Amino acid sequence: MLEVWGDPIEHSLSPRLHTAAYTRLGWHWTYGRRRVDAPEFAHELDRLDGAFRGLSLTFPLKGRAHAAATVLDRPAQLTGAVNTLVFRRGERLGFNTDVGGIVADVRAQGVEAVDVARVVGTGATATSALVALAELGARRVEVVARRPDAAQPLVVLGDRLSVAVSVAPLETVAPASVPLTISTLPGGAALPEETARRLAVGGGLLYDVVYGHWPTPLATTWSAAGSPAVNGLGMLLRQAVLQIRAFRTGDVDEPLPDEDAVVDVMARALVGD
Repeated sequence: MLEVWGDPIEHSLSPRLHTAAYTRLGWHWTYGRRRVDAPEFAHELDRLDGAFRGLSLTFPLKGRAHAAATVLDRPAQLTGAVNTLVFRRGERLGFNTDVGGIVADVRAQGVEAVDVARVVGTGATATSALVALAELGARRVEVVARRPDAAQPLVVLGDRLSVAVSVAPLETVAPASVPLTISTLPGGAALPEETARRLAVGGGLLYDVVYGHWPTPLATTWSAAGSPAVNGLGMLLRQAVLQIRAFRTGDVDEPLPDEDAVVDVMARALVGD
């Protein structure tokens, strides 16, 4: 048994993705969803029986899952966030597959590597975005923040990654010349039109992690400026593939059997085919 936990959770597309993959693989696994908030997490985790192979975790549980894991992969160590728990040989293996999901999907968009980039926002996803950019080769990243002081943990993380992180206030951000901008703002976040326009000018590909509120106001401005913008559905798909690898063997680097075909059926399930 497997489940995705979070609050809210009704909107989650993970059951659709995972069920399509398990059916294609011929596995008799079940994958459900459960509403669990942060205060309930430890109690619900302790109640699980041996029938559970693992969990996917979404907001607001990634920090709680990080604390509950007994073994962490490097992305989870760097970000302090776990979105995948695997129960294996008495251990709770914790993974952050969001990082690998961003890396894989950015490359699928034709961006193989970057030297400089921008991140808009300072939340938990911004941390995963910064680690992903380091994996893509970035050495300089500008973080655009409503509150610059909130970006200081990203500056510290940048030092660990050998990435020079600078911070720009959102209200006064200037146009830049970067091949990639990753937005981690909530889907409904409104930006002043002039601010959005300055971000779009020279901002390269907009990789917006949002997929439930598409197009976002920022993506609309980006497209109006004639620049490409994509949503986070590809990230959702790619991180789910890594989760399934982890659930199968405890190793996110070991491909699934006939993985290209599995990814194809997952992608079609994502759009309702």
